[in-house]
Amino acid sequence: MKIVVLDGYTENPGDLSWAGLEALGDLTVYDYTAPEQIAERVRGAQAVYTNKTPLTRETIGDAKELRFIGVLATGYNVVDVEAARERGIPVCNVPTYGTSAVAQYVFALLLEICHHVAHHAQAVQEGRWTACRDFCFWDYPMMELAGKTIGIIGFGRIGQATAQVARGFGMRVLAFDAHVQAPECVPLDELLAQSDVISLHCPLFPQTEGMINRETIARMKDGVILINTSRGPLIREADLREALLSGKVYAAAVDVVSAEPVRPDNPLLGLPNCLITPHIAWAPKESRQRLMDIAVGNLRAFVEGKPENVVNK
Repeated sequence: MKIVVLDGYTENPGDLSWAGLEALGDLTVYDYTAPEQIAERVRGAQAVYTNKTPLTRETIGDAKELRFIGVLATGYNVVDVEAARERGIPVCNVPTYGTSAVAQYVFALLLEICHHVAHHAQAVQEGRWTACRDFCFWDYPMMELAGKTIGIIGFGRIGQATAQVARGFGMRVLAFDAHVQAPECVPLDELLAQSDVISLHCPLFPQTEGMINRETIARMKDGVILINTSRGPLIREADLREALLSGKVYAAAVDVVSAEPVRPDNPLLGLPNCLITPHIAWAPKESRQRLMDIAVGNLRAFVEGKPENVVNK
């Protein structure tokens, strides 16, 4: 079996092994694949893996030998899953690898907003503590999380893991998810009105695109904190910028933006109360190793006639 990985670098920049896939066939790994190279590299392959390289209806239709598509991620919007279904090709994603890593990262972002650790550490290096007449100093207000309410929009695995961490900080948890029933779940309007912190954990679908906008922000508490480690287009960034400038939103921290890498004209750049990180919540080595193991398992299960994690049944 010929196996092709179209864009393997972000999953494995050199600190993991592709041996699991090598054991299943003749493996070719490309770090990156440009749009004009996709058709050529897919041609003749029975199994193709992609992370962010698109597999369109045309590409899938022309790949006559293709029998399996693996996504090296949870999101699979880069693949025309309907075209694959019509060909009888399973598209298999990796749904669970980053749960702990992303939940942990939510609080890395939130704690930075609460304490401005990096800023104060840099201030010490610059001599500002040495020059201070007091035994301590700070130049940002700091806050405790205990007793505050976190609203989690999207209460799947990552949302529930985030809730578990939040409870460890003594936070009250509210959640909204149209497909999950849990004691924490409340109507969206109630979550927006009561939450001191809102964290996004829902997939990007037409009905969720732009769900954080001028209208929904207006229904939030004054001074709310917004965290997004899910998908950038969930937020209308110009509306969030407006709310950050007005103070309606006290601070935001986003690990994802509408177009990645972030463009120079992104509305969220340059705001002192908006923390932007480069889509790394998923990236600890332990998390990427789980991704690798599940991705290999998906192909092995397909070969054995029992495909797993199929998103286009």
